Amino acid sequence: MNESLRQINKPAGGGACCSGKVLNPSLTINIIVLVSGNGTNLAALIRAEQDGRFRRGKDLSGRIAAVISDRSGAYALTRAEAAGIPSFTETPALALPKAERRRELSGRILRIACEHNADLIILAGFLSILEGDIIEAYGGRIINIHPSLLPKFGGPGMYGERVHRAVIEAGEKESGCTVHIVDAGTDTGPVLLRRRVPVIAGDNPAALAERIHREEHRAITDAAVMMIERLAKRGGES
Repeated sequence: MNESLRQINKPAGGGACCSGKVLNPSLTINIIVLVSGNGTNLAALIRAEQDGRFRRGKDLSGRIAAVISDRSGAYALTRAEAAGIPSFTETPALALPKAERRRELSGRILRIACEHNADLIILAGFLSILEGDIIEAYGGRIINIHPSLLPKFGGPGMYGERVHRAVIEAGEKESGCTVHIVDAGTDTGPVLLRRRVPVIAGDNPAALAERIHREEHRAITDAAVMMIERLAKRGGES
């Protein structure tokens, strides 16, 4: 079996990282969404759940169980509250060295994920980097959306306007977004899907970003549905 699919299809089920439970064929996939800002991708996920896109047949569905922000006051938290979704603010401990700070924040997120029996973690515009036990505990069950056609214009420091400016300065003819599995690197995990947009003559970073954002909303929901189905299939076979 392809290695990335083997990892994606690790048994889930009511927070497998904590309980070791295995899914039954009739199940709900609990999703935790990590955010940092306005939360437009979160809004797309909420709409998808409300519209029934996360219900796959009579016995399988996905639900957003909680939202976690690493920024105080992020508007994404207001979106979560309006939808009745539990939300948490977990800011980085800036007094710690960078590596320790990342592990400590990741540990807090892991605890919340386990407390909410999460099966899938979605990074939807989340700016902190996850490290440590969470990567192993949720191996193959964390996905991230990045605003470029990875592996181009990814890696440390490549986020937001920086990505779009680099694309334009490099003279690229197209850009887009990528949803990938999170691994121990930065933007290096197996790709789930890409969406492409043209780079138009005279583009600036804001115009290109707006064009990509529309595709991000489709991509993040399509990827969530893919993961719900894959996790459920593996759980049902266990």
